[in-house]
Amino acid sequence: VERERGITVKAQTATMFYRYDGHDSERSRNTEVPTFLLNLIDTPGHVDFSYEVSRSLAACQGALLVVDAAQGVQAQTVANFYLAFESNLTIIPVINKIDQPTAEPDRVKAQLKSLFDLDPKDALLTSAKTGEGLVHLLPAVIERIPHPQGKTESPLRMLLLDSYYDEYKGVICHVAIVDGTLKKGEKIASAATGQVYDALDVGIMHPELTPTGILLTGQVGYLVSGMRTTKEARVGDTLFHARSVVQPLP
Repeated sequence: VERERGITVKAQTATMFYRYDGHDSERSRNTEVPTFLLNLIDTPGHVDFSYEVSRSLAACQGALLVVDAAQGVQAQTVANFYLAFESNLTIIPVINKIDQPTAEPDRVKAQLKSLFDLDPKDALLTSAKTGEGLVHLLPAVIERIPHPQGKTESPLRMLLLDSYYDEYKGVICHVAIVDGTLKKGEKIASAATGQVYDALDVGIMHPELTPTGILLTGQVGYLVSGMRTTKEARVGDTLFHARSVVQPLP
């Protein structure tokens, strides 16, 4: 479906490590440049998949609202803006395809202001095709979007974002660690079904599956737990340490 319709249907996640010293050039000369861990979730952009988008946004602190510089704001742009807005996310407007002959970035900025009250000065102008403006994307994410607010010392709670079946590993779940820590070998339970599983493999998408043995508060990664079918992996489910008592995620 994604190839046929040219849209994202399932949420795709990846972990990035990005070195960034802000605007403090003096500090960067005297100290090691800090490395930031960024969790990127490419959500469905089409209105038919609003539930998938809403569950993905529940794991985020901010969103890049990407708008075509030639086509301008579309119906799905409006729908996804309000999903992000209602989730209290920091929204960074990105006007893409500025290399197109028919691109009208100023018109799109005016649309973003009139429809969403987004400051035109906050919009990033980019071209994924030529690379123009992309150098400003990740610094904007680091500077504008707050870090995850979960508590490392609290009992484990993780949000099940998505899943797919792998013929070698079985069901692979994409999860976001909201509170606590997940380690390989631990027993976890589903708030939706009460089923208990073993954390057989734990890691990040970098972008391929990269085992780490542990996922910390705020991280997005994958979990292999012996589920036999993706029907057991309910999008939006809360997974937690078996025998612990937690409040399911909203």
